[in-house]
Amino acid sequence: MSALKYWLWLSSARGVGQTRAAALIDALGSPENIYFAGEDEWREAVDLPDSAVRDLQDKSTDRAERILELCDRSGTSILTMQDAAYPERLRALYAPPCVLYYKGQMFSFDEEAALTVVGTRRPTAYGQNAAMKLCYRLAASGMLIVSGMASGIDAAAHLGALRAGKPTAAVLGCGTDVIYPAENRELYEDIIATGLILSEYPPGTRAEGAHFPARNRILSGLSLGVMVVEAPMSSGALISASFALEQGRDVFAVPGGIDSRESEGSNRLIREGAILVTRAEDVTTEYQALFPHKITSAAPGTPRYMPRPKAARGVLRDAGSEAAPGPDEPVKAVDLTALVSGYTPDQQRILLAIAKNPMIADEIISVTALPAPLVLSELTMLELDGIVEQAPGRRYTIKLA
Repeated sequence: MSALKYWLWLSSARGVGQTRAAALIDALGSPENIYFAGEDEWREAVDLPDSAVRDLQDKSTDRAERILELCDRSGTSILTMQDAAYPERLRALYAPPCVLYYKGQMFSFDEEAALTVVGTRRPTAYGQNAAMKLCYRLAASGMLIVSGMASGIDAAAHLGALRAGKPTAAVLGCGTDVIYPAENRELYEDIIATGLILSEYPPGTRAEGAHFPARNRILSGLSLGVMVVEAPMSSGALISASFALEQGRDVFAVPGGIDSRESEGSNRLIREGAILVTRAEDVTTEYQALFPHKITSAAPGTPRYMPRPKAARGVLRDAGSEAAPGPDEPVKAVDLTALVSGYTPDQQRILLAIAKNPMIADEIISVTALPAPLVLSELTMLELDGIVEQAPGRRYTIKLA
């Protein structure tokens, strides 16, 4: 039997769990040694309940065979603790995952300036914008954004990195082939295209509540620090922050309103000593000396365009065209050429494309013939500048002041 099957046999023994499995490996050397050992050796190495002993006595490799088949069908790769690519940051943890399943690009996490970003699944507009804006600028500066692909802050963090044209890593509380929540299918596919989907659970594993606190130790363990954006007192993001402290990682927090329930937990973290973050530099300055080859020295988020002229509310028109009055009162026309004049040529192409017909991102890419990562990056900058907004149906349109 191949060494990999011994790893899958051990990791899928339900009554054993990651803590006992790691302890058994430390004591006996390998899953293969554990497989051929007996009850006396197991109990001498680790205090095992009877249920764990029964699972270890089951020498069938049927579960391992099924996992390998599911991995093959779903395009999932496997990484074990014996592999050189297994992150040392995880190996050093208490109860490290024996096996990791992944899709996409496996990063050399020990060489990455990785930052985990977490927060509430029900953010305010402020929190969502803060997460996307900060992660856009952090990713553009060279940091690897890690999150859990949940709704809300997690999704905004991944999206910010992707729109900066950078890869991002998602750690799931389910199998790598299970998209949870379902509405994040497009985000899931975008992450895999350039980045990483990672889980300690084999393909086919459904999302269950008990999986997510365990998942959080991996989120924090892979990174240099954890940044919390909007977390109520009951938020799972605070679990990630607790793991970070236990693991010797840094904890960052974005402040929120004093009367905001969504920010009670993150504000408390700041009161208790977390590093306050109001701009990307608050994070990058902590790590730039350690990762000078990864983190750029330029100030993150430096605008690549000139400040735009304030546009009066009105009707868009091309230069030289007549103004079109509204039904109730005369409306001043906005000179579109003047409106976009302060922006880069690529941004102007995007603005002119959506000026009269709101479009989804794919349509903008097609009309402008610009690379997809560039379009997504520029759309984010234009949203942050306040000239572009998303209408229903994820269609982008020009927002007139």
